Amino acid sequence: MMVLITYDVNTETEGGKKRLRRVAKQCVDHGQRVQNSVFECLLDPAQFAALRNKLEDIIDKDKDSLRYYYLGSNWKRKIEHVGAKGVFNPEGTIII
Repeated sequence: MMVLITYDVNTETEGGKKRLRRVAKQCVDHGQRVQNSVFECLLDPAQFAALRNKLEDIIDKDKDSLRYYYLGSNWKRKIEHVGAKGVFNPEGTIII
């Protein structure tokens, strides 16, 4: 399933900056950054549950927020891209 994950981490303190880096790292490890704090993640339910638990353990729920948008398995028909940055195909071949 495709899940769009967005976050807003309060970076007024050093602890907040550290949380931001940790949240971003988890998201980079599991998906494609499409905006500064927005990631498209193609995950199975177990992978999503594990990622969600990690993210929610990192943030300070009194200062930060996470949002999950469930696009499901028919996600290709729900995403439209206009403008800069090429479209990422998470099911395509990855060349390193």
